[in-house]
Formats: sequence, structure tokens, C-alpha cells
Amino acid sequence: MVGVTNTLFNLDGKTAIVTGASRGIGEAIARRLAQHGANVVVSSRKPGACKQVADTINETEGREAAHVIGCNISHKEELQHLVDETKAKWGPADILVSNAAVNPYFGPSSGMSDEQFDKILSCNVKASHWLSHMVLPDMQKKKDGAIIIISSIGGFVGSPAIGAYNISKAADLQLARNLAVEYGPDNIRVNCICPGVVKTYFAEALWKDPKVEKMMTEKLPMRRFGEPDDVAGAAVFLASPAAQWMTGQSIIIDGGTLVGLGGL
Repeated sequence: MVGVTNTLFNLDGKTAIVTGASRGIGEAIARRLAQHGANVVVSSRKPGACKQVADTINETEGREAAHVIGCNISHKEELQHLVDETKAKWGPADILVSNAAVNPYFGPSSGMSDEQFDKILSCNVKASHWLSHMVLPDMQKKKDGAIIIISSIGGFVGSPAIGAYNISKAADLQLARNLAVEYGPDNIRVNCICPGVVKTYFAEALWKDPKVEKMMTEKLPMRRFGEPDDVAGAAVFLASPAAQWMTGQSIIIDGGTLVGLGGL
């Protein structure tokens, strides 16, 4: 059997930062990056939950593959601390997965406060912008790097319930495209992953109602909502040599939602 070290998906010796990694999609991505050889910084606002994730990764991999650095993405100084501490632990980041996001408001845009709108845009767009530019200088020096922004299929459709969130996710798509153009000459790749509804705590409002789940899974082409690990493989691909000529793109992983239902 061919080992990971002999494949296009080998991440041995690479340093990865994953935000929002205490659970859900971020946790699944952190686990899979470590499985493929990366040293992974597991980060979120909850260091205790991150430690549980890191401990299980280290036990599974039989090495110190994961390290915890707490960070609230709404604070620029904490993002810089995350990058600096990563560098002190394992060297400059080779891989950034900007996964953490917020959605403090559900409902029509007319009822949303300025503070809620600002929070959505700051955490879901500005934080990825800030964090990317914090890791980019070292990537430029090495002439190598991969940035992965977790967007959403919401970035392609309108919604009467999560419209502001969808606006932020559409902005993420353009952020990745702009960074891809600016930093492509330095061999730095920037791409997005756009999940559909995945069974995570973050998306509970969209899938936890049994009636809604029954109705939707009867219509979805693949007849089920996603699981966090359904998304993680794409992150490994985008971080690895297998995607060395792919940049400015968006991978949709939604069980066929967009093509089958035209969104949600």
C-alpha cells in the first residue's frame, strides 16, 4: 500500500493554522491535515475545547501533530498573536484555513441592527483579510503557500433568513480571487470551499428540525445533509501539491443542493 509520503497529498513538515477548529468543519479539517503529515495549530475562542481536539489528534497520530492557540477572530491583535505563536512553535504557516465565522442574526435584512451587520462582515470577511496578510509575507519569502477560506453555497443565493451571512460569504469568494491574482506570482494559492448544509452546531437552525430535515433530504440529490468530514478532504487537496496549479477557485460541496434545488 502506498503511504501518504509517496502521494500528491503529502503534507509532511508543513505548518497549518485552522481557525474555528474546536468542532465541526474546522475540527475535521485539522484532523485530516494532521493525518496527511502537517503540524496543525488548532484555534478558536475556546482553548479548552481545542485542547480536547488536539489531544485526540496527537494520540491518533502518535506524535505531536496538533498544538492549541486560542484566538477570537474579531480582534486583530489576537489574530497577530495566533500567527506569531504559530511561528514560534513550528515556524511560519505554510497553510492557512480561515474557517471561523459568525451569524448573529436570522431574519429579513430590514430587522438587522448595524452592530449585527458589522459583526458579520468583520468576522467573516475582514478577519480572513487580516489573517491572510499576516501569513503572506513569510509565504512570499518561501515562494510557496496555500490559503483556504471556508465560504458557503450561501454566497451564490439570496435568503430571507441569512441574507447578511450570504453577503459575507460572497465577499469571501472575491477576497480569494483578489488574493490569488495579487500573490500568484509568488506561488501562493488562494481558494475557497463552499459547503452546503453540514450537520454542525453552527448550522443547527438549518437542519435540526426533524420536519425540515425530512423535507430537505427527500429532495437533495444525495438525500442527506453533510457531515464535517465530507468537507475535510477538499481542504487536504487544496493544501497539497495535488492542487499546485489551482488558485482563485471555489469548490462547492453540498450534496447537489445548488444543482438540484437552486439553493435552499
